[in-house]
Amino acid sequence: MPKFFVNNEQVNNETITIQGKDINHIKNVLRMKVGDTLPICIKDNQKDCIAEIKNISEEKVTCEIIKYEQNNTEPNIEVSIFQGLPKSDKMELVIQKSVELGAYNIYPVEMARCVVQLKNQDKKIARWQTIAEVASKQSGRSKIPKIENCMKILDICNIIPEYDSILVAYEEEKDNTLKTELQLLKEQNKKLKIGIVIGPEGGLEHKEVEQLKSSGAKVITLGNRILRTETVALNVLSNIIYEFEK
Repeated sequence: MPKFFVNNEQVNNETITIQGKDINHIKNVLRMKVGDTLPICIKDNQKDCIAEIKNISEEKVTCEIIKYEQNNTEPNIEVSIFQGLPKSDKMELVIQKSVELGAYNIYPVEMARCVVQLKNQDKKIARWQTIAEVASKQSGRSKIPKIENCMKILDICNIIPEYDSILVAYEEEKDNTLKTELQLLKEQNKKLKIGIVIGPEGGLEHKEVEQLKSSGAKVITLGNRILRTETVALNVLSNIIYEFEK
């Protein structure tokens, strides 16, 4: 059962009013009826609950909160994806799967070897944000990761001190592994904030890697095989969640 997200203004005491495109999903896709229950997250405070449907109309679905539930769907680690802009619809795949796996937020990044440029940024990010929301609903998360505005390498360098570690996946690195860095991070025994920098189809330029490294990022290898750019986030996130999620 997908989880539905509402804002604070849609909640009045124990009554929740669902509006917009979710009405069609509830009525015509899930074919839910009065008396059925559905999971809802009040996204302003990430508060989960189970609510019973009391009324369904063309304009709204009215529900009554039955009980609140503990949020157990969010990872105990914050992972940000800094994705070099890929071609075609690969960014949509990266966002969808990264959200399903537990990414905290996602930054599109303009890099030297990016073939595409982000035109009509507001429109594109709005579409990507919708994809993130749908993926959050489908995977039952209690947070909709934010798709941030497009960055450059220098912007990443400037925020490295805000993270416990920024890891740069680079095919020319041969020695320092993701496993090594994750083991070092586990020794800190606290909720961690990690960033993953991923190059576009052509990879990161050496000077970009050196710029990130000199600012405090850790350069890692993901093994002997070179992965497609849309595969890297899935690979790294899966390993991080495996290591840290309880």
